[in-house]
Amino acid sequence: MDEPPPPRQPVLSPPAKTGVTINGRKIVIHYSAPSMRKRLIFGGLEPYYKVWRAGANDATALDTAADLEVEGLRVPKGKYTLYVWLDPKQWLLIINKQTGQSGLEYHQERDLGRVPMTMSKPLKPVETYQMTLTHTTDNEGRVTLAWENTIAAVTFRVENAK
Repeated sequence: MDEPPPPRQPVLSPPAKTGVTINGRKIVIHYSAPSMRKRLIFGGLEPYYKVWRAGANDATALDTAADLEVEGLRVPKGKYTLYVWLDPKQWLLIINKQTGQSGLEYHQERDLGRVPMTMSKPLKPVETYQMTLTHTTDNEGRVTLAWENTIAAVTFRVENAK
């Protein structure tokens, strides 16, 4: 008689996605969502003054059906990887042209560019990492990263409206 399979272990950093449609153009981010689990995250597990994969497991993927302008950086429609330069005072969102790699594989020479993020603090610690894409005005949106004691956001504009 076959034994039943062992119980499945919960995924520590489950896959997640966020998406928004602006002027008929879809923008999606796929990432993995780790939890704090009583750990010091920024300045601890993720040291400052280095590049972070903006999630866990595989690299965080951006797929945009629109040309975007992100804080002055032109991002042609297509697929990209997102990273963050961690600094205790000012994070930089990194948009990288390489796709499909592990989250630990980063090549600065493939960067499309880096843009400063608006920094703030949540009212209470954010246990599970969350990225959100929101529609803010007719042709603009915002990507927000929230985890532990940090919220970082950047606005973008859809350039090729429908």
